[in-house]
Amino acid sequence: MQLTLKSETLGKVVLVRCRGRIITGEEAQILQSELDQLTQLTKNVVLNLAEVSYLDSGGLGTLIRMLGRLRYARGDLKICQTPPFVEKVLRLTNLLGVFHPYVSEKQAIDAFSQPRQTSEDGFQSSISRIVCLDSSLELLAYVRVFLQRSGYEVFTTQHLSDALTVAKVRRTSLVILGPGMPSKETAIEKFREKLPNAKVLHLPPDFSTSDADQAGPELLNKVRSLMASGQ
Repeated sequence: MQLTLKSETLGKVVLVRCRGRIITGEEAQILQSELDQLTQLTKNVVLNLAEVSYLDSGGLGTLIRMLGRLRYARGDLKICQTPPFVEKVLRLTNLLGVFHPYVSEKQAIDAFSQPRQTSEDGFQSSISRIVCLDSSLELLAYVRVFLQRSGYEVFTTQHLSDALTVAKVRRTSLVILGPGMPSKETAIEKFREKLPNAKVLHLPPDFSTSDADQAGPELLNKVRSLMASGQ
């Protein structure tokens, strides 16, 4: 089912009821465009996900990216009435502590008048450093937050030159190349020159469209395996 949105402004909070799929492509763009328009006056958003039928990795990346943008603008994004499968996705990707789902719209709206929850917002520190390079901001947001929550230090970028600079300065242990890279061979060659001992992990072409509760854990298993093989 294609994503449809019904929104209303309640004081200083925008409430958006989502119905259908939040997935890579048109649906994610619809949600992004709607929020870009609605948040011109207020940066406080509640998403009601009760009627969301599917969420892929790219869709989750969209939510993560919007959360970051709103918090940077001194606002926030809260979700409520999450279906069981969405809560499962957030649990398996270690993101429950990032989104803090609310049971009802009222609880989510009232939460804006309370101090922000910070008990689980901090990321674990790690000496294992990762650089991720891809053209998709949604994919980069998903990979960054997911791996940070799993204990890794992560830098993401769309630009090869920035990735190379950070990888060298920070002595990166692992380079992740996303499917949106136009020339992976060139990127690999450059990284091999700068960091001959760094591991390289290729994300599959369907990473963004994969089930979010599978793509994240599978990525983490691959990262841990490559890190262990380099010790």
